Amino acid sequence: MSRIHALSDDQVGQELQKMTAFIKQEANEKAHEIQIKADEEFAIEKSKLVRQETDAIDSTYAKKFKQATMSQQIARSTVSNKTRLRVLGARQELLDDIFETAQQRLSDVAKDKKKYEATLKGLILEGFYALHEPELQVRARKADYKIIEKAIEAAAKEYKDTVGKDISATIDEENPVSEGSAGGVVIVGTGGKIDIDNTFEARLGLLRQSALPAMREALFGKNPNRKFFD
Repeated sequence: MSRIHALSDDQVGQELQKMTAFIKQEANEKAHEIQIKADEEFAIEKSKLVRQETDAIDSTYAKKFKQATMSQQIARSTVSNKTRLRVLGARQELLDDIFETAQQRLSDVAKDKKKYEATLKGLILEGFYALHEPELQVRARKADYKIIEKAIEAAAKEYKDTVGKDISATIDEENPVSEGSAGGVVIVGTGGKIDIDNTFEARLGLLRQSALPAMREALFGKNPNRKFFD
């Protein structure tokens, strides 16, 4: 049978010191492991936060840049449209002035009786050819009735010489052209159902429609955005 010897106080102290040293070493190693893990987690979290903040800043900058770009594009477009409208307005104003001047000068045509009679003859003859009826009516200003009679006679003669058929026309005194008109005639056929308006105002209107594109090109050059031409 073996005997258990009691430890002396010195031995007990030494054992306690060993145990204490071991516990401290274990604690230090554990603390070191915890510190390393904490540092790693901190670095990961820090990197994550930095990346999130960087992404947020990039997103905010990209959004602001996009907004600034859009605002700049809108501003440029607005200025461009306003400029284009001003140019178009100025061009249209110039064209309107040209035709307004022509409108004001229409009455000058009737002042030269010889030229006016020749003009009336041409307008009446044009109506004769267009309607091609044996009997027609001519509407005119009351002040022009005498010169209209001569113009009708001359137009009827030329019509017969050209077509080989007689044609007659009388003045429609019940429906005169307004005295406010600069002159010209309205040729009426088919019992009043068809008429050709050859007053100066109507002819100027037709001229405006047909000549406007050519006038624009002559004054301002070709429109690069226009794909089709008359």
